Amino acid sequence: MAGLALLLGTSAAQAQALDFVDQLLAGGMGIVVISALSLLMVAVALERFVHFRQARVVPDRLSGVALQLWRDKDHAALQQVLQASDSTLARVFAHLARPGVHDTRALGEGAADIASLELRVHQQKAYPLAVVATVAPIVGLLGTVIGMIEAFHVIAFSGAMGDPALLAGGISKALVNTAAGLSVALPALGLHHYFKNRQMMFGLALERHIQVWMQERLLQASAAEPPARAPDPGAKGARDAHSPG
Repeated sequence: MAGLALLLGTSAAQAQALDFVDQLLAGGMGIVVISALSLLMVAVALERFVHFRQARVVPDRLSGVALQLWRDKDHAALQQVLQASDSTLARVFAHLARPGVHDTRALGEGAADIASLELRVHQQKAYPLAVVATVAPIVGLLGTVIGMIEAFHVIAFSGAMGDPALLAGGISKALVNTAAGLSVALPALGLHHYFKNRQMMFGLALERHIQVWMQERLLQASAAEPPARAPDPGAKGARDAHSPG
């Protein structure tokens, strides 16, 4: 008996699953558009998880290695390390490590521009997630309206409350569109905010590394300046003696 009950329960669950698939297939163009939006969401999310990683923006050990090579004045090894690291931080450091440039303000502004530009590019690549989160529920709402119109159309032309099966079909189509739109919009919105927060964290980390590098450059520049010589009292006395009056 227990096996028979389990078999009947499994068959009922399979029937419900098949019914849900059939409802999705009968959802009309709204389901087709929502399905395309879901594929776009998955593609963008996978691309962002691969390319918007810490190793591609702010690698862990790059700052320490680059600063040590800069302190040792090993510019050739520093350039090799920075070229080997395909990251935003490496390109910022390559700008800051340019030899013969003594305008620290211009260097800092240029490094900030490089970091800001690359972060904006990453933000633009994640923008389709915001589009999906906005458009998917609207498409679902449109499908809901169409389904309700069809349901009331059945009532109007079938007399009384119409055929309950046809009426239920229109309402089911309306609800399936709404559920599908929300099911795609919610994860897309969550992923959008996740990558936006990740961008802010990487931006703060880049800003800290730029400040540390600029402080190191200022320390080296101040140490390289020759000390100011004290005025010679004898020379001053000789000038006073030769002065007229």
